[in-house]
Amino acid sequence: MDRTATHPLSRHLACLLFALVILSWGLNWSVTKIIVHQVTPLWTTAIRCAIASAALFVILLARGQLIIPRRGDLPVVLAIAMLHMVAFSTLVALGLKFVPVGRSIVLGYTTPLWVTPGAWLFLRERPSPRQLASIALGLAGLALMFNPWALDWSDTHALFGNGVILLAAFFWAANILYVRAHQWISTPFQLIFWQALLASGVLSMLALCMDGAPQIAWSPQLTGAFLFAGLCGTALAYWAMAMVNRSLPAVTTSLGLLATPVVGIASSTIGLGETINASLVISMVMILGGIAVGTPLPKDRAFRFRSGLLGILYGRRFKR
Repeated sequence: MDRTATHPLSRHLACLLFALVILSWGLNWSVTKIIVHQVTPLWTTAIRCAIASAALFVILLARGQLIIPRRGDLPVVLAIAMLHMVAFSTLVALGLKFVPVGRSIVLGYTTPLWVTPGAWLFLRERPSPRQLASIALGLAGLALMFNPWALDWSDTHALFGNGVILLAAFFWAANILYVRAHQWISTPFQLIFWQALLASGVLSMLALCMDGAPQIAWSPQLTGAFLFAGLCGTALAYWAMAMVNRSLPAVTTSLGLLATPVVGIASSTIGLGETINASLVISMVMILGGIAVGTPLPKDRAFRFRSGLLGILYGRRFKR
């Protein structure tokens, strides 16, 4: 899939990088929670994307993979920048102002549940019985999260926060569907710099119009949080995932990424003092279990998990 790649990594190194990706993406939810208590959601995502853009520019330049996007790839650059980096990231940041990290990350990772019905409606892909069972299990877990004992329905802030995070999951699902239908010319990793750059520009303009110039009281903690979110949680994680996906079986990476919410919940408990209740744990097991049940099995080494979490990273068809 990466025509500029040399050789796959050793399995030991690939597993180490994969663990770092899961750790980075899981911790990034708690880090974002820290940031949005001091910076508006729009400026949070704008600054993070700007940091990621700078880091990705250096990485691609060093690897000799910095390119100008071809005309055929411009739509996917626009789609990922707007649907995932702008809409998804900003809505998640907004939701984290009102919703605990543990609950937020489980809601955010319902995304694959919406991909299958979306593919049926827009891509004419009929779901298999296994996929239907996975959706039913996941939706049952989601319903459990909204029972009156798990959510105070009189708390308008909580309802708003949960709603925008679910909306973010829909945007991520829409992005995955577009990525799957796109015929790639360049590799996804070669285009991510342009996606982050476009997103940072759009977000900065929106933030200036809606929030005004940033009024940020910089501190070592806030600076470190932004650097982690932009470098580890975005730029380096996407680079490492691109490397890992060439070196490990697709099912391994697809199912392994389901550990990300577990890391996120653990980090919020240890670092932020959030509490975990039985309802959240059961809901998470049901939702992630549903995603795991719906994960298709590989037919060969070239297989990629096209309908779930890795859909954000890799498309369905590539031009030769």
